[in-house]
Amino acid sequence: MTGAGACIGIASLTWPCRLTLSDSLTLGRGAMFMRVFITGGSGLIGRHLARGLLEAGHQPVILSRHSDVVRRKPEFRHYQVVQGDPTTEGRWQDEIDGCDAVVNLAGHNLFAERWNTEIKRKIRDSRVHGTDHVVAAISRARKKPGVLVQASAIGYYGPHGDEELDETSPSGADFLAVVCREWEQTAEPVTQQGVRLAIVRIGIVLAPGEGALAFMTPIFKLGPGAPIGSGGSFLAKGQQWMSWVHIDDIAGIFQMAVEKAEATGPINGTAPNPVRNAEFSKTLSSVLRKPYTPWRFFLPVGPPDFVIQLMLGEVAGVVTTGQKVLPTRARVLGYHYRFPDLVAALRDVYTPKPVPSPPSQKPVAAGAGSHH
Repeated sequence: MTGAGACIGIASLTWPCRLTLSDSLTLGRGAMFMRVFITGGSGLIGRHLARGLLEAGHQPVILSRHSDVVRRKPEFRHYQVVQGDPTTEGRWQDEIDGCDAVVNLAGHNLFAERWNTEIKRKIRDSRVHGTDHVVAAISRARKKPGVLVQASAIGYYGPHGDEELDETSPSGADFLAVVCREWEQTAEPVTQQGVRLAIVRIGIVLAPGEGALAFMTPIFKLGPGAPIGSGGSFLAKGQQWMSWVHIDDIAGIFQMAVEKAEATGPINGTAPNPVRNAEFSKTLSSVLRKPYTPWRFFLPVGPPDFVIQLMLGEVAGVVTTGQKVLPTRARVLGYHYRFPDLVAALRDVYTPKPVPSPPSQKPVAAGAGSHH
């Protein structure tokens, strides 16, 4: 029985799957778990995915440009960490030989720097060249992985107003849509080698101190919250859609794509209940407001788009436009959302939590995740 099969028997076809110690012992030594190679494994999604995989009995292998730094972090002590840069060929590619699955998350942060020609080239090349090198490594592996789970983004669709979008909707024509389309197409040759390909189009990830909330939280804490996105009007009313997803759920969707044989093609990595920016902003203000912070209230209108453009540059278009993306495939595949609604998701993000202990390695069956 594979790791996915074990999950089917225990979790009744719902994901994410977690095996307890007793579950692992019940499965017996005949159970087979996976060795999973992750590019971008030290990033936001990669860290959460690796922890979930380890808790399910799998063996994460993390690719990092700064392996010495990553190895010293307690949360990575149970992982193999490989030195390498996915944008260049190197010895790291040999580590894919013998792995049971590959998850390709690597890509330059869209919000790390103000966009110019050079940064846009870096955004595109880090994704396309990195994927090309992963595909090349799979091609020459003697023991090929059974699946490549490829990251993409809902920017694939481009702005679509109020139209509901699922995995069958066409791609857009703006910069990010073109990048996402090329990113996905670069991964497609693995299917000709008998490797299953799943593509997760990532939505707006909600996580403590990272992702979209790293930008929004300081603004909403310092003063009144307000919508963003004027749609050409003088004042912003935030009518564009935000297809968000909690960090636990996007990691869970990736894990499902690794484990479930039926997970093929594009899968929207979003929550089932997208909201307009105005509702998101109002909810965020409400969650952040405390009795001793009366200034954290919600204003029904915000600054016009040109103000956001002055602040952020061209990337402002990602913030002031949006898509109403629905996770049709994830639901069909049986993914069970921990946070399907925005209020509960934001409350969880802002609820202080104890520092998690390093994940524990579960017993792995003999012969599982063998490596040359």
